Amino acid sequence: MKKRNVIFWAIFFVLTPFIGNCAETGKFQYENFKQPKKCGVCHSEIYQEWQQCLMSQSFTHEWDQVEYFKLALPHALKLEKVSGVKGGCIACHGPLAFLSGDIPPKPAEAGTRANEGVSCEICHNITGTTEEVPFNFSFTIEPDKVKQGPRADAKSPSHGVKYSEFTRSPELCATCHDEQSPYGAWVKETYREWKAGPYADKGTRCQDCHMYHSPGKAAFGGKKRADLAHHSFHGSHFSSKLAGAVDLALYTKKTDISPGSTLKLRAELFNGKVGHYIPSGSTEERMLWLEVQAIDATGKGYQIPVNRKGFEGEEYTIADSGAMAYQSMGEIIEIKGFKGIKRDGNCPDGVRIFRRPFFDPKGRMTICQWYTAANTSVDYRIGPMETKIENYTWAIPENISPGPVTIKASLFYSQVPSSVGEFLELPADEYAPILVNTTTLTMDVK
Repeated sequence: MKKRNVIFWAIFFVLTPFIGNCAETGKFQYENFKQPKKCGVCHSEIYQEWQQCLMSQSFTHEWDQVEYFKLALPHALKLEKVSGVKGGCIACHGPLAFLSGDIPPKPAEAGTRANEGVSCEICHNITGTTEEVPFNFSFTIEPDKVKQGPRADAKSPSHGVKYSEFTRSPELCATCHDEQSPYGAWVKETYREWKAGPYADKGTRCQDCHMYHSPGKAAFGGKKRADLAHHSFHGSHFSSKLAGAVDLALYTKKTDISPGSTLKLRAELFNGKVGHYIPSGSTEERMLWLEVQAIDATGKGYQIPVNRKGFEGEEYTIADSGAMAYQSMGEIIEIKGFKGIKRDGNCPDGVRIFRRPFFDPKGRMTICQWYTAANTSVDYRIGPMETKIENYTWAIPENISPGPVTIKASLFYSQVPSSVGEFLELPADEYAPILVNTTTLTMDVK
C-alpha cells in the first residue's frame, strides 16, 4: 500500500501543472449560466462587440476545433501524461462545457452551449483565482444573480452588481493566458511577460490595450461613462491591431551603388506599442518574420538574407526551406513513416524569424503545446520597448540593370506556419501572412 501511495503522489505532482486547478469541473450545469443573448437585451452594444470578437469564437474558431478534435483530444486519449488536456483545453476555450462536466464536448456543428465560448457569464461571475500568480484556468466562479464588475456605483434592475478589483485586474486575464504544459514547460506567458516589463510598472493593464475606452453607456438606461470599456478584445487576429505594432526602419550609408559592389544595410525594429513580447500567447505556432528585398529598374527582385549573429539556437530563427519539424502531429494522426513538414512554411530562405521554439519529449520542434517538454534556450522574439537590429550584406550582381533600385523591408505575421495550415487543411486566412509594417530605401545603380 505504501508503494502505491508513493506512485500516486509521484504521478499527481507530474500532472499538477495541467490538471491541478480542476476543482470547478462538473460543479455546475449549463442552466446555471445565462445565454449571452439574454445579456444583450440590455447590453446591446457590448453584446454586438463580443459577438464579433474571438472571445465568442474561442470554441467554434476553425483552428481551435482542428487543434482540439484532431490533435489534442486524440493525444489525450492515448497518452496518459497528457490526458489532462482533454478537459484543460476546454476550461478556457469552452468554459461552460468544462464547468458543466461536458468533457469532451461535441464539435461545434452539434450546436451545444460550448459554442458560446468565453461568454458574459464567465468573466462577470469569476470571483478570483486559486493561485498566487494565476495560470492554467485557475479561476474560481460563482454563477448567480450578482455580477462581478469594475464599477462601485453600478446598478441594474435585472441583477445585482458587485464591485470586483479582480475583474479590473490583469490577473483575470492570466487565468487563461498563462499556461504550463503537463511536462512543466511554460507554453503561454503573456501575463508574466507583461508583469516583468515596463507597462506593468507604469500601471498599464491588459484591459487598457485590448478593451479600448471611450464615452458611452454599458446598458440601456445606464449611466453615461467617460471611460466605457469596449468588449472588442482585439489582438493578433485583427490586422488593424497588428498594423504598425512594431516600428520598422531601414538604413544604409550609400546613395548609389555599382554592379559587382557590396551594399551593407541595417534594419531596426522597435516594439513600442505591445505590452508583452511579440509574438506572444501560443508562440509555438505564431510566426513573425522580416523579408528584405532589392527590386531593380526592370522589376526583378533579389531576396537579401540576414547576416548571422552566431548565438546558440540561431538556426531556428533563420528560414530554411529544407528544415523539417512538427513530426508529433503525424504520430497523433497515425501517419506511417511521417517525417514532418516544412518548419518555416513558405518563408523565403534566409529571412529572420522572431520566435521561441518549443520541443517535444523526443527533442523535435513542435506546435503541440501540451506535448512541450522544453523551451529552447533561444527566445528571439521582440520584448516590450525592445529594439532588434538586423544587418544585411548584399552582393550586387554584375548584370544588374542600371537605374533606380528599391530596397524594401517587410515585416509579416502569421497565426500558424503555412505548412501547418495546408497540412491540416485550414482555411487560407488562418495562415495567410499579415503585413505588420514596411519601409523602403531608393538608390541608383551607376
